[in-house]
Amino acid sequence: MLAAQTRMELRLLLRNGEQVGLTLVIPLLLEFFFNLPLLYSLDVPRRIDFVVPSVLALAVMSASFTGLAIGTGFERKYAVLKRLGATALSRRVLLLGKTCAVLILQVLQAVLICLFGLVLGWRPSGGAVSAAALIVLGTFAFGALGLLLAGAVRAEITLASANLIWLVLLFAGGIAVPLSRYPQAAVDVLRYLPSAALSDGLHQVLQHNAGLPVRPAVTLLVWAAVALPAAARWFKWE
Repeated sequence: MLAAQTRMELRLLLRNGEQVGLTLVIPLLLEFFFNLPLLYSLDVPRRIDFVVPSVLALAVMSASFTGLAIGTGFERKYAVLKRLGATALSRRVLLLGKTCAVLILQVLQAVLICLFGLVLGWRPSGGAVSAAALIVLGTFAFGALGLLLAGAVRAEITLASANLIWLVLLFAGGIAVPLSRYPQAAVDVLRYLPSAALSDGLHQVLQHNAGLPVRPAVTLLVWAAVALPAAARWFKWE
């Protein structure tokens, strides 16, 4: 049932060509513009080596949290999910199917981001397996949070809330600006945000040649383990 639901969700995603195009193209544009030294200083030897892991984290957060939350919220509004709720499909299978479909799309997204980064002069120093593991954990953590939001409030509130939370996580999570720019007391708290955990983990792996970093991986795992059951518990079909 999960495999069938994942296939259906993936087909629905791919049918929306404009959204898929924006999902794939916008991170590449951000990767290009963030690499321009005219924007702001990052205090790193090679700007592109910081930018690529940050854009990967941003892409995961955007697709898994914001995109999934807003899309699911409007499916509730237009009674699409109400019809599914009348079938044998459980909430847990629905939520996992949506998250797995986004994960499949993100494989293509990550490949494009990395290839474009290589064109811009990126030199990855870590392992692809560790980076992939973090992306999977990040997808489930952000996906669960997005679905929790979409299933608990009305679509219009989901739209505004998801964009606001995305903006906060972007700047408070070490994606747009390194956490080192913040006071240490703030860093001790912010590093446990899912965006900070994913961004920090990808930077450790791809920029500093680390293995799978324990703290970021555990942080993402805890977010996913808490948010997914909560989403399944409080998700409303309509």
